[in-house]
Amino acid sequence: MFEVGQFIVHPGQGVCRVEGVESEPYEVYKLMPLHDRHAMVIRFPIASEDRLRSVCTEQEALDLIEGYPSMDVDTYTDRSGALEEEHFKKEIKNGTCADTVRIAKTFHKRIQDVAKQNKRPPVAYERILKEARTRSLAELAVALSTTPEDIKARFEAVE
Repeated sequence: MFEVGQFIVHPGQGVCRVEGVESEPYEVYKLMPLHDRHAMVIRFPIASEDRLRSVCTEQEALDLIEGYPSMDVDTYTDRSGALEEEHFKKEIKNGTCADTVRIAKTFHKRIQDVAKQNKRPPVAYERILKEARTRSLAELAVALSTTPEDIKARFEAVE
């Protein structure tokens, strides 16, 4: 069971702080998303808490940033862009912080590769990149007690 004040990752909302626990009419966590402009308290059933996960540790975050240049990109492709987008969005929601960072790196590279051919990248690539970056920067920022902008600068420094 998660503690009040603990940071967790919600599959749909990303990083949230556990604000409390209610037991009526059934047990739920009261979660407050951190990096949402119009954040509202989310009630999440404790019976489904296996879908939530703890934010990565400080050491895991430092290792991810340090290992970023040597991190492999994802080679997954599918016969249609829609199926590919669905695959990566599901992985962003259910994967670890390392998965999200890898997806962000993958789509950053895919967009660069398309741009080198003087073509415009698919909009889906940009959507996936934005979501993966937002999620990973928010989680790493919480793990390292800093801001997403600082994390972005750290990634740029190791590239």
